[in-house]
Amino acid sequence: MTKIAVVGLGYVGLANALLLARNHDVIGLDTNASRVALLNDHLPPFADKEIEEHLQRPDIRFQATVDAQEALSSADFVIVSTPTDFDEMSHSFDTSSVESVIASAREICPTSVIVIKSTVPVGFTATMRARHQTERIVFSPEFLREGRALYDSLYPSRIVIGGYSDEGRAFGELLRSCSQKPDVTVHVTGPTEAEAIKLFSNTYLAMRVAFFNELDSFAMSRGLDSRQIIEGVSGDPRIGGHYNNPSFGYGGYCLPKDTKQLQANFTTVPQNMIAAIVDANRTRKDFLVDEIMARRPASVGIYRLVMKSGSDNFRQSSVLGLIRRLAKRGVRVIVHEPNLEAKDFLGHEVINDLAAFKAASGIILANRRSAELADVKSRVFTRDLFGAD
Repeated sequence: MTKIAVVGLGYVGLANALLLARNHDVIGLDTNASRVALLNDHLPPFADKEIEEHLQRPDIRFQATVDAQEALSSADFVIVSTPTDFDEMSHSFDTSSVESVIASAREICPTSVIVIKSTVPVGFTATMRARHQTERIVFSPEFLREGRALYDSLYPSRIVIGGYSDEGRAFGELLRSCSQKPDVTVHVTGPTEAEAIKLFSNTYLAMRVAFFNELDSFAMSRGLDSRQIIEGVSGDPRIGGHYNNPSFGYGGYCLPKDTKQLQANFTTVPQNMIAAIVDANRTRKDFLVDEIMARRPASVGIYRLVMKSGSDNFRQSSVLGLIRRLAKRGVRVIVHEPNLEAKDFLGHEVINDLAAFKAASGIILANRRSAELADVKSRVFTRDLFGAD
């Protein structure tokens, strides 16, 4: 019977754990004791409909622990899904947590196959293989949406396995057999190529967001109907109508850091486009703040910090950049975010009584429209043209 350990029970780790626990014994390891307790009580630590449903299923063979020895001992596969935040000083991902897990796994159970799910710099897996003198380390990127992480694991667009080995192929088969898409394509590549697939995929998505945001900025500055232009452009089947809804910028945990990491990987390679994608996100926020300030608001209300519906996470949410810029301009900023229990956020007042929030806000910024704001539509500033995430 296959024993699988999953280290790091955030969106990626927990989605993988519950996917595989449909058919195999899975033990999750996390340093957050309260999260572990919630999971062992079959309660989700964040918003995700499929995760919530699977935690309640009696046939799911999953448990969580804070004990590394318990989790890693005799594991056939160790999946690493710990955070790799981008370090602005070193211009690279902080991979220390991944390196620590690999070292522990090699010490506790040297026969296990280590599968890196955390996003890492191009070349990282090869470095780890050389350091630990083993080929039993593979990289398998994820392409998940927050709030739909398990759904995207059950119905994957593709499976990528970075590691030419029987063990790597076996892990790909585990993912395929536990999914609801038995005909899903499994790409087996070198580990460095798989790392590049992850970063280039997310950078392309960021590029589409940045492109339509810049189109929208152009239309706003010329007094044109942005929606008409976008619909006309998107009517070309080579372009399509996906990822074309303007916003306050691309955000979330992955796109901002992955684009910066890919740019850093281009240090010795001539490029223009990758840097432009990174710069475009900053320029978009500067432009929107100028547009907001032109209205001379006495106060600005921020309606929701989360990036999209169905999520309760606002790490690197695009609206955070607007908040910081507005604060530097001396504007009073008020926040409405039901997922926040604190009375302030980044030094700004949190008002979670919706009526009081509306009354206190001169202009209300909403990255995405909501029926809750219908009665104050004239004061809402949004670039959501299509009512879609």
